[in-house]
Amino acid sequence: MKVVILCGGKGTRMGQETEFRPKPLILIGGKPILWHIMKFYSSHGYNDFILCIGYKGDMIKQYFMEMYWRNNDFTLHIDGNNKIDYQTHENENWNITMIDTGIETMTGGRIKKIEKYIDEDEFMFTYGDGLSNINLQELIDYHRKKNKVATLTGVHPTCSFGLMNVEDGIVKAFREKPVLNDMVNGGYMIMNKKIFSYFPEEDCAFEEGPLVELAKDEQLAVYEHQGFWKSIDTQKDIIFVNNMCSKGVMPWLINN
Repeated sequence: MKVVILCGGKGTRMGQETEFRPKPLILIGGKPILWHIMKFYSSHGYNDFILCIGYKGDMIKQYFMEMYWRNNDFTLHIDGNNKIDYQTHENENWNITMIDTGIETMTGGRIKKIEKYIDEDEFMFTYGDGLSNINLQELIDYHRKKNKVATLTGVHPTCSFGLMNVEDGIVKAFREKPVLNDMVNGGYMIMNKKIFSYFPEEDCAFEEGPLVELAKDEQLAVYEHQGFWKSIDTQKDIIFVNNMCSKGVMPWLINN
């Protein structure tokens, strides 16, 4: 089953972080966010990727073309032959199709442009800025049980602010950034090819077009995930996840 990852947005909320490189290449523990996401899927046995690139997409292409020497120690013999002896052999068994979906294209338009590369009835999809330890097999089983066109992962976000418990105008207690009862779309979706019939001819936002229409037709299921999930949207998020890595805590990697 193929895994489609959106990698084309500009990441404007990141400020200077995305001025000179695309958001999926921001480093987390010394490796790009995108590498972590792909490593997660690969650890579950999914190694066929379609990357919807756009803004500074050439840098994403360059990273993967150079990934082997970037991620390994080696000795270069500059003697005319430029022979390379690798001391380590960290290599990924990945098939990566990189599709330029345009710099200004919206999320729906990007997905629509890769339709011809989907050669199975089902495919997985996620955004290039979210980390999670979702159980992919459970997600797939749930999707097939519900028998809907698409299933998204619902996650409970943490409130950005501390909340107050108030009775009769008196503060009784504080709750420091609690986990909310409501769910948001955490990405990590599985979809049938029928999804493409929900895309209009014109460019659109996936979240405001196809997903809304799927919900109207009762063709959108939600798999509730209670474990780790983190969307990397701001500099503060980068610092948070890098601090986790520095402590050796990376729940999105199966063998961690």
